[in-house]
Amino acid sequence: MKSAMKRMTLKKKRVEVGMDNSKEHDLDTVAETSTPENSMKAVEYYSYGGGCEGLKIANLPIPTPQREEVLIKMEAASINAVDCKIKQGAMKPVLPYRFPHTPGADVSGEVVRVGPGVTTFVPGDKVVSCTGRSGGGLAEYVIASISTTVKRPHYISAIDGAALGVSAFAALQSVRNSANISLDGRKQEPKNLLITNGSGGVGSLAVQIAKVGGAHVTVTCGARNFEFLRSLGADEVIDYKTPEGAALESPSGKKYDVIINCAPHQPFKLYKAQLAPTGFVIDMNPSPKGLFTSAMHVASFSKQKYYPFMHIPNSMDMYFLFNLIHTKKLTTVIDSTFPLAKSQEAWAKCMEGHAVGKIVITCAQGS
Repeated sequence: MKSAMKRMTLKKKRVEVGMDNSKEHDLDTVAETSTPENSMKAVEYYSYGGGCEGLKIANLPIPTPQREEVLIKMEAASINAVDCKIKQGAMKPVLPYRFPHTPGADVSGEVVRVGPGVTTFVPGDKVVSCTGRSGGGLAEYVIASISTTVKRPHYISAIDGAALGVSAFAALQSVRNSANISLDGRKQEPKNLLITNGSGGVGSLAVQIAKVGGAHVTVTCGARNFEFLRSLGADEVIDYKTPEGAALESPSGKKYDVIINCAPHQPFKLYKAQLAPTGFVIDMNPSPKGLFTSAMHVASFSKQKYYPFMHIPNSMDMYFLFNLIHTKKLTTVIDSTFPLAKSQEAWAKCMEGHAVGKIVITCAQGS
């Protein structure tokens, strides 16, 4: 370790490893298990709830791409906080998952086979993709739709490509689309922006993107990450463990035009006192109460508003992010990397909630 399916429902023989309750199995031992040529290793879980111990490695058939899909030989994938929430059942009421499920939506690798309707990719193309709720990334091969797959330029490594995906879409779209901060050089009045959990996977990218748009950026984080966030461009930093930090009070006393909440959901009243008269909250982690709050603000014509956020994966935004990296306006932040066999450890670290940037799994065969 280095420090700081989709079509998995195929009705083919499944060889599960590590499911014997008579003794403990870890993923290191499983990684040494040989697999036939037409099968692959993939991380799966079989029910909602539980922690990293619910992840097991299974030998599965390598899936076949359909008409507008590609088969990617995996090089790297990243774990997002939402992956852990899904396993805990957060999406069960609205988007229940079928089991077994292979997590991992942010993938990077090489196209090895294309579906019959694919003309934009050929075997050998290095690509980045976001597989959405289908997941499948914690495996040696994954199926991806061509609609959310892009060719990876030479200056983007497999690990950096995997570290974009969900977090990068969320950071870009919350700053540009929701906060309405222009990134194309047009002159506009600088906005006073607060980003909570600024050192996380979304926050560390959102800080940099907001600075591209000329915003005044305040972040919350632990004291150990102050200098790191300043190096990314943050103008003010707040220790979330202090009374002032818990109240989201700006050190300069400024009220916020926009608050992008990347931390766990909080009641709107926490934000209200720190918002400008027409300020609003963009919540990356909305709860049912938050959705009710949003509806009430619309119904009451409130000047201060709360908006739940959902990102939309698309190829144009990924190319935009590539360009920001190429022009050195954006850098990915990698907390740590783990081989596929150490997925349990990576998952446990993600669940702790203190990663600085992204946790990446290297997925090459034998990893």
